[in-house]
Amino acid sequence: MKKEAISRLLSLIILMVAGHMLFSQQAARIRLVGARDLRYDKRLGENIQRLIGDVILKHDSTWLYCDSAWLDEPNNNFDGFGHVRIKVSDTLNIYGDLLHYEGNTRIAELTGNVKLEDPQAILTTDHLWYDRNRGTAWYLTGGRIKDRENDLTSMKGQYLTHLKEARFSDSVVLTNPRYVMNSDTLHYHTETELSRFFGPTVITSDDNLIYCERGWYDTGNEKSRFWKNPFLVTGDQRLSGDTIYYDRMMDWGQATGNVFLTDTVQDVFIEGGYGEFSKRDGMAFVVDSAMAVLIEKKDSLFLHADTLLMHFDSLQQLKRMYGYYKAKFFRRDLQGMTDSLVYSYRDSTIMMYHRPVLWSEDNQMTADSAYIAMKNNQVDTMALMNNAFIASVDDPAAGSFNQIRGKIFTGYFRDNQIVRIKVLGNSETIYWVREDNGSLIGINKTASTDMLIHLKDNDIQTITYIRDPKGAVYPENELTAEDLFLKDFKWHIERRPLKKADIFVW
Repeated sequence: MKKEAISRLLSLIILMVAGHMLFSQQAARIRLVGARDLRYDKRLGENIQRLIGDVILKHDSTWLYCDSAWLDEPNNNFDGFGHVRIKVSDTLNIYGDLLHYEGNTRIAELTGNVKLEDPQAILTTDHLWYDRNRGTAWYLTGGRIKDRENDLTSMKGQYLTHLKEARFSDSVVLTNPRYVMNSDTLHYHTETELSRFFGPTVITSDDNLIYCERGWYDTGNEKSRFWKNPFLVTGDQRLSGDTIYYDRMMDWGQATGNVFLTDTVQDVFIEGGYGEFSKRDGMAFVVDSAMAVLIEKKDSLFLHADTLLMHFDSLQQLKRMYGYYKAKFFRRDLQGMTDSLVYSYRDSTIMMYHRPVLWSEDNQMTADSAYIAMKNNQVDTMALMNNAFIASVDDPAAGSFNQIRGKIFTGYFRDNQIVRIKVLGNSETIYWVREDNGSLIGINKTASTDMLIHLKDNDIQTITYIRDPKGAVYPENELTAEDLFLKDFKWHIERRPLKKADIFVW
């Protein structure tokens, strides 16, 4: 019983407090503080008092000023005319030409040259509502908020004075000295200068263009994060990802998830799981299943490496691309793999380091390093530097190989086929000489200082030995199994990429 009595007592207290609050709110009347002249005009209404000159009214803690007013005390409202001012607090004031104020709802409606001022921002519009209960102002026919750096306009907007947050929709434009932001829906905090987007948004500056459908932008510190279909365009490059973070002051950013970097001038497309870019340093890199596609009309080249690094010049044009660690590429007429490589866009060359392996048609080529020059999107010249080796299958069933070994090879191409090879230094060959019907004539095993080789349809036509040739054509039965292979021979067919997906298999 005691518990029930206490419960009833608490309920009674709550009802008494609520009733007192309700009574207090209902009893809050608009009070006339002062005016130069008080008149009554029945034509305005039975209960209307006409106040003229330096009108001062008060409702709760809010002061209201105007040149003249019609006060309806029974209905607890009034209309103010000329030089209207609502002093909400010491730091928040609202101005206008006309005012209608409802004391019972504590909602003000202002029209004509409306201005809301607080220490953080100034809001201007032609038609504004202000709800004192929530500390919220809103407009529906176009408005503007301006702070120390940003100028925001929209067709519809709200300003939550207690949160210092403005919420804009419909044709939102934020203008900053360094960029212009257009958005469908934008929330802006006047103290922190943080903008948040909730719809299609475009940010345009002299340096770049940014698009997203969700995100935030710290306009004070120039830091931002974008998601939902974001992309960034700088010059000829376009970067996209699941999420993009951008620091405008550092001109640095990062992209995460489904990263795509496209250069429309160089026709290169790079993708991966994570990337970073720095315009100040003129670089960008992509990792996590990184792949570059060098787009060509007839045959594109697909390149993978653990890290793909791009360098740009002062005009933001792509100069070089680096593939670091486990670099492997595929093109229908040329494939290769190496520890690392560099592609130069200025002279269309590929430099491969640390024991590269290359395949062209039936030929496998290896060396300590390699240099490939492209012309009109085709291989023009190839140089194999130190411990150069070319091998091709003579008879798959017999396991026989044609081989050329030397210090330096220079290969010349026509229509992406090797037509001539210069071999310099310690040249050696093993070549299986056959009749047109395929029957074996013998095995040419020769060494010389240098040699010149001509090919047609990837078959050796002539070999010219230069300086000190030594060797002969041997019958097969006169050579041992070891004699059939030059020093350092290795056949890497299992590592050759036969399709673009194979570049991810090391």
